[in-house]
Amino acid sequence: MIKNVSVVLPSYKPDEKLEATVRGFIESGFEDIIVVDDGGGEEYKSIFERISELPQCTVLTHEINRGKGAALKTAFKWYSENRDGIGVVTADGDGQHTPDDTYNIAIAMEKSDNIVLGVRDFTQPDVPERSKKGNNITSNVFRIFVGMKISDTQTGLRGIPAKYLSKMCEISGDRYEYETNMLLYMKRWDLKFEEVKITTVYINENETSHFRPVRDSIRIYSLIFKFLVTGMFVKFLGSSIVSFILDYGLNVVLQLILRIVSGEVFSIAASYIGARIVSSFVNYSMNRKIFDSKAKVKKTIWRYYALALLIMILGSTLVTLFSTLANGIPVISSMFADIGENEIKTIVSTAIKLPVDMVLFILSYNVQKKYVFRKDDH
Repeated sequence: MIKNVSVVLPSYKPDEKLEATVRGFIESGFEDIIVVDDGGGEEYKSIFERISELPQCTVLTHEINRGKGAALKTAFKWYSENRDGIGVVTADGDGQHTPDDTYNIAIAMEKSDNIVLGVRDFTQPDVPERSKKGNNITSNVFRIFVGMKISDTQTGLRGIPAKYLSKMCEISGDRYEYETNMLLYMKRWDLKFEEVKITTVYINENETSHFRPVRDSIRIYSLIFKFLVTGMFVKFLGSSIVSFILDYGLNVVLQLILRIVSGEVFSIAASYIGARIVSSFVNYSMNRKIFDSKAKVKKTIWRYYALALLIMILGSTLVTLFSTLANGIPVISSMFADIGENEIKTIVSTAIKLPVDMVLFILSYNVQKKYVFRKDDH
């Protein structure tokens, strides 16, 4: 018997699988199941009435369809006001989440008191192509830009401790984007989570899902973009732009001053080095605040400059390598037949430098966040 964990089942226009799913949870030992009728209408009322007659079940009703996110928040709010258990496990009512997997999520949450995500194996052959591609893209976006390593960003099987439910009700989003927003706020609030492998179940290519591929995908990615715009990544981008402007401006000013008192070669070299030292230290100081580092300067500054050196070596090596390879391709030479050889090489290396710098910029962001200015370093 599982007495201290409730199952939350949001449902919109269900078929007979909902009742079978509910009974499956009861047979597995769950004694409290909260079902939300998300405004399906009179046609589906009898299904919810039969479920409400089960002593283990509570049915909450939306008069109109408000979306999965709104249904989850309705259940969270009701649980917080009427239950005093460990927390809830959210699941789908169409049989995609098995009672055994839901049980394992509940047990993991009881043991750790962390948020628990039930993650599917997307390498399995029965996974629909749209789900596989969508999850791979979103997982990479989360890992690279948000800094969260999540195997299954689309999972609806989640164990949420009671202490977090009131915060979950504060999160914006009423439809499928709410679950993505939940992950983003877990990062923003620094909430600990863990993953538990679950069975991958798709029924008729997931045709009963009410997920709208275009509209709901736009909602989801707009949330991620908004998170990035207001989060660390954009601040990091801003510090890089400020440092670039400072580096360029100081270089010009120092050359003008040093040319008066020294030769041309010395003034160019000295101004370049001086501007880079000042701008890099300003960038280090800004990033230290952005990543909220509590470590001493002497502990992080050598990491920062070691990374800067590594980025410089990687950048010059990759640009040189790719430029050499590109210049050996006949079609590129023919495209610029009227231009001299040196000019062609300059155009090619400049074109290659941009994507290389973009990749290294993202690499630098993640390394600084996870290693140079890591939060557990004091």
